[in-house]
Formats: sequence, C-alpha cells, structure tokens
Amino acid sequence: MSTKDNLRRAPQLELFHSSSLETRGQLHPRRNSGLTLVRPARLLDGAPPIADHVRARFPLAPRSVWEEVPDAEWNSWQWQLRHRVTTLAQLEKVVRVSGDEREAIARTQCDFSMAITPYYAALMDPEDPRCPVRLQSVPTTGELLIQPSDLEDPLGEEKDMPVPGLTHRYPDRVLFYISHNCPVYCRHCTRKRKVAKPTSAAARKQIDDGIAYIARHPEVRDVVVSGGDPLSLSDDRLDEILGRLRVIQHVEIIRLGTRNLVTLPQRITDDFVRMLRRHQPVFVNTHFNHPKECTAEAFEAARKLADAGITLGNQMVLLKGINDDPRIVKELNQKLLMMRVKPYYIYQCDLAKGISHFRTSVDKGIEIIDALRGWTSGLAVPHFVIDAPCGGGKIPVLPQYVTGREGKKLLLRNYRHQPYCYEEP
Repeated sequence: MSTKDNLRRAPQLELFHSSSLETRGQLHPRRNSGLTLVRPARLLDGAPPIADHVRARFPLAPRSVWEEVPDAEWNSWQWQLRHRVTTLAQLEKVVRVSGDEREAIARTQCDFSMAITPYYAALMDPEDPRCPVRLQSVPTTGELLIQPSDLEDPLGEEKDMPVPGLTHRYPDRVLFYISHNCPVYCRHCTRKRKVAKPTSAAARKQIDDGIAYIARHPEVRDVVVSGGDPLSLSDDRLDEILGRLRVIQHVEIIRLGTRNLVTLPQRITDDFVRMLRRHQPVFVNTHFNHPKECTAEAFEAARKLADAGITLGNQMVLLKGINDDPRIVKELNQKLLMMRVKPYYIYQCDLAKGISHFRTSVDKGIEIIDALRGWTSGLAVPHFVIDAPCGGGKIPVLPQYVTGREGKKLLLRNYRHQPYCYEEP
C-alpha cells in the first residue's frame, strides 16, 4: 500500500457512537501530516479531466474523530445529517471547547440551534476558538449582544411577501423559500427568525401558493429558490418543485441558493446533478467565506455541477475575524475560479440580531475591493453590496475611481492610484 493510500482514504467520517473515544489523546490521534493528498476525479458523461496541478491545490478534508468511519457512510449526505454535532457533549469530542463557547452554547440554543455536519466540524482547528470555520458554526457570547440597530427582519423580507414564503421586491424576480432547514446553522445567519425553527417550516400548501403566485405574474422571469437551504429537501421533492416552475412559460431562469457545497458537499450526488440538468437553465449560488473551506470534496461537488452545464456563483459575507483581510479574499476568490465558481457578491454583514460581532466597517469592504481590482483578474472581483435595511435592496458600494472634472476632461485614478485623464466628446 502506498503512503498516500495509507494516510487517507476517500473523504468519509463517522461520529459519536464509538466507546473508544474516551481520552483527549484518542480524540486526536494524529494531526495533518503536511502532505496534500487529492483523489483523482471520476469522469462523468465524458467530462474532461482537471489539470493535476490545479486539483492539487485542494486538499482532502481531515477526518478528525471520525477517522474509522467507513467511506460509504462518510460520503453519504444522509449519514452526515444524522450525525451532526448538536450538543456540547458532542462538540467536546471534536474540539477543546473554550469557556466562551461553553457559555454561549448554554445560553443560545433555545433561540438559534447549533448543528454542524461531521465534514464541516472536521475542518475546525480543535485548539483554536478563532478558527474561521469554528467561528462560523460554534456559538460565542457575541451572539448575546443585541445592538439598538439590530432588526428581527433586517432585509424587510416579510413586508414584501404577497403570499407566505415568497418575497417579491424587484420587478422581474422573486425569492422563494422552500425550506428553513440547513445542514449547518451559520452563526451569522440573516434569517435567524425562521431558520432551524420547526414552526417556520414551508408547508406544502405554502409552496403551492408560491408557485401559483409566480404563475399569475408574467413579469417574473427569474425565481431564486432559497431557504434555509433548499437542498435540505429530497431529490424527488426538489424535482417536483423545479418541474412545476419550469413549465411556467415566463420563468426564464431558476437560481438555487445553497451552502451545501461548503458544509455538506456529499449532497451533490450524481443523481442530484442529473435531476438538476432536467430543469436548465439553472444557476447555483453558494456561500464560501474562507479558503479553508475549499477542499477536494468541495472541488468535486463544484466540478460535477459545472460539468453538467450549471453556472456557479459565490456570495461571500464580510465577517470580522474571518475574512476581513484582502489577502484572504484574494486567495478565496482565486481558488473559487479554479473550482469554476464565479465570485459574485461580497455582502456587508446584515443588521440581524445577535451578529453585530461579525460586522466590519463599510470602509473595510471598499478597501478589499480596491485591493483586488487590478491586482488580480477581473473575474476574481465581485460586487461589494449593502443589502439595505428594511427592504431597500442591494446597493453597490465602490472605491472612487473618478477624482474630478475639468471641463470635458474626466480625471481618473487607476488601481495603483496613478492619475489619468479621459477627454469626453
């Protein structure tokens, strides 16, 4: 057996049902060996292979305490969901829980649950509470700080609902919520008022009413299917909903908003991709926030979708202590392009309750865009937007490249802050 085979099987793991996990040393029998190990992709439908030097930049996720879980189980998205980390006792088997995390878990679970897939939990640094993956998924006491500007519904989605579960704000598109469950409950979630709460689940009648509304409104050409995470539904249920949307003559495109590529890439199965292909044109927008999330498993999930002709975009949220550094964002966006995921938006963190500790200044976002423009390919430069409170919609925020006018001369500066002049007709 080769060293590579010895060190890593395919990316699968199991959870907390082993009686052998009794001591700290057994919980973390070994750390990352420092080797980057990548599985060759299985080609589907004659898809071309990915260059080895590109694929080599995406290491397999570690297995952490699930090292002995059979591959068939670890690679099953249903197994991942059944074995999520949802309690302090389970989390203590994966990381050294800090006092702050311990207090936050005790005080936040009634309001916004903790749930972390084994795959995503294994990406966390077990010794560092400031790990960017850990900060996104494990509660901290920052969630207990409610600011005067915090809002229950920061984007005013409820006031623009002509029927329950559907927001119609922009002229030609709607936001259609079909699930309020997610594989991982992100601590910076803007829909904490709904997500993870059984009473807010999208019932069949609510979905029926949403589809009926879309069918009655010929101006709606673009349907954004969201949640929660719509991929929390089964393939059959998704197929039914997408099929009913696709037969509406004025619906031109369907978009799916999902974080499964980040938190549960096992969900992107061959069967799921084949189902999605039946409803083209389909776009998938996902939500990578840090390069640490760009694993071989995430790469493979994106590859399957891209090879099937599905366009992928990324919507990053600017988060203090996680990605508020131009170098981190540049690395993330360059990796995303190698995954064939277009960096689409950087969102200023919303004014949702309990997430003020994640917010940066708006100037920080402008600084990041300024550090990207010209210094890396334009494909790696997303739109920086503020989703305006109370329903104002997305407002782009840009660095200032026009510095003045002199008659017909437009005074400009380039990415190096060098002055230029353009004479208008």
